[in-house]
Amino acid sequence: MAGKDFAERSIRGALTFFREAIFADETAGLPGVLQSLDPRVKIVMVLLGLLLVLFTRSLAVLGVLYLLSVLLAAVSRIKLGSFLKRTWIFIPLFSLLIAIPAMFSFVSPGESILSAGAFHITRQGVMSAGFFVGRVLASVSLVVLLSMTTRHFDLLKALRCFGIPHLFVMVLGMCYRYLYLFVEMVENTHRAIKSRVGSRIHYRKGQRVVAWNIAHLWMRSYAMNEQVYHAMVSRGFRGEPVALDRFRTRPRDWCWLLAAVAVMLLLGYVEHRTRA
Repeated sequence: MAGKDFAERSIRGALTFFREAIFADETAGLPGVLQSLDPRVKIVMVLLGLLLVLFTRSLAVLGVLYLLSVLLAAVSRIKLGSFLKRTWIFIPLFSLLIAIPAMFSFVSPGESILSAGAFHITRQGVMSAGFFVGRVLASVSLVVLLSMTTRHFDLLKALRCFGIPHLFVMVLGMCYRYLYLFVEMVENTHRAIKSRVGSRIHYRKGQRVVAWNIAHLWMRSYAMNEQVYHAMVSRGFRGEPVALDRFRTRPRDWCWLLAAVAVMLLLGYVEHRTRA
């Protein structure tokens, strides 16, 4: 029975994931610390963190940045379970699988710390894998923290303030909305097929049904794309994200920005002193 419901459970799981991971307006509307800051200030803070992640050569600095992101998520009233799930699933786990071969001597020659027959794990390989996974984890945590504490249209508007081309912003906004609609369309199509043909079907007939529905979904998605675009144009859309809230940089925002700069400089100075 579990095998028969595999497709249905997969579709529902994917839809639930997109609901939780893409539509973060509920967490962005909470009365937390980061939610009250100017989106432009938050983008600058995250960019500073990403630059430090890119140039640092210390695992301790990467660990501090990750702990800071977890702490900021806690003070922003974000459930730690939800935050950790978003920051560890997919990209960090995938990067871990990529980094595992780098620990062995045939990829990273060096001082052997563990041997298993012809395979040797080297200290240099473990450090390289640790840096790779640490950089990915810290970067993903900072970006997820920004997306969970900022409303989608406010984030798009803030990107335009930094000179990001409006075409890129428009495509990003359309993908954000359309991806969820497409997954929901797949779920409805699967439910319709199941209600008409039942759970048992010959595999040859099933192949024809799946092929026909793939073509049908493509036509429906293309038609919906045109309809959504014309609906947006009829409501005044001209390629720029429009938000009712106006950005206002208050003294509190400047204090947070100065604090972020100070923390980044302090971490860079401590790393330089420890290496010297």
